[in-house]
Amino acid sequence: MDHFLYRDGVMHAEDVALTEIAETVGTPVYVYSTATIERHFRVFREALAALDDPLIAYAVKANPNAAVLATLARAGAGADVVSGGELKRALAAGIAPGKIVFSGVGKTADEMALALNAGIGQFNLESEEEAETLSEVAASLGLTARVAFRINPDVDAGTHAKISTGRSENKFGIPHDIARAAYARAAARPGIVVQGVAVHIGSQLTDLAPLERAFTRIGTLIAALRGDGHALATADLGGGLGIPYDPARPLPPSPADYGAMVARITADWGLRLIFEPGRLIVGNAGVLLTRVIRVKPGSASPFVIVDAAMNDLMRPALYDAWHDIRAVVPRGERFDANVVGPVCETGDTFAMERPMDRVAASDLVAFMTAGAYGATMASTYNSRALTPEVLVSGGDWAVVRERQPVEALIAADNLPHWLVEESA
Repeated sequence: MDHFLYRDGVMHAEDVALTEIAETVGTPVYVYSTATIERHFRVFREALAALDDPLIAYAVKANPNAAVLATLARAGAGADVVSGGELKRALAAGIAPGKIVFSGVGKTADEMALALNAGIGQFNLESEEEAETLSEVAASLGLTARVAFRINPDVDAGTHAKISTGRSENKFGIPHDIARAAYARAAARPGIVVQGVAVHIGSQLTDLAPLERAFTRIGTLIAALRGDGHALATADLGGGLGIPYDPARPLPPSPADYGAMVARITADWGLRLIFEPGRLIVGNAGVLLTRVIRVKPGSASPFVIVDAAMNDLMRPALYDAWHDIRAVVPRGERFDANVVGPVCETGDTFAMERPMDRVAASDLVAFMTAGAYGATMASTYNSRALTPEVLVSGGDWAVVRERQPVEALIAADNLPHWLVEESA
């Protein structure tokens, strides 16, 4: 569930009317609900109650806003990071270094040094070449890196091709069939302590069966690695559990069902389990609030042109992703419409022939389930300012990222000396 509900005919975020935020901050604007973030984290933690001290390492890439991270740090979350920038964000938000896992296929030597000096809990290695580099960096600093290899189990997650990560043709991890040899070589390297295994097969999974196949395969590998003499302590099972975007489609598996499956599969592993939920925690905790510029007649259905665009919310253009679209102040009427933004791309389309609340120019519209992979993927295409973000807590709210003025974009560009000289 989320905390975006109608009161007296107006959509609220918790106890704050979205009309109030729009009038004060302008549109488009992302709005997040603290109560929803906290509830989703609590529900996921409760779903893992049968496990012994699991680490919930929130996937920072889903929504890296400092206020969101601080909210989760207060709730007890760790962090899964995939860049030096995300690592710095997690540390700044108060997440303990020992609860941070560094994933990602392209860690640089500088990022490795940053993480080693911070004292993070684990590096998830994606290749033997990466293990070699990390060994060299750690040895040069006189430090030790605690590592796991990310295993590619060659399991089809059954999700969108662009967010599938566990098949043999994907760029992630090392092949399952070379893992034992890779672990043997890594254990012999200086500056490295092998402590675990890791797996993550994709995002927005709506079926537990692929996860169960992947975890079962990892369990077999864990037994083999122990037989080879490796003293394993952790197993990172990644994230990827889907959330409901389209209310007309069947609900994804619940966290409770997921937790029960994990407890059953891992019962004899004897390892501390790590989880990397992102979308599951923040997806339904945010909306993108936008205003209708005008309604334009179309050949079949009218075009509802809003002031949010593909640069603000990339998911529909990138993945053909579905977001529920609701009027903030519904008129009680419905129509079929094409919802589009003002960017000069046909791909700047949020929905076609969508049954939705009837809206007119100046009406406010909310794109639901926009708390994950929304603001964090935004760009300044068409010289559009980055969208501000607001966090609500009960009846209080605050701007947690200001709207970037276009003048700041222009000021960030530098003219080469020959153009400056010509204009002098």
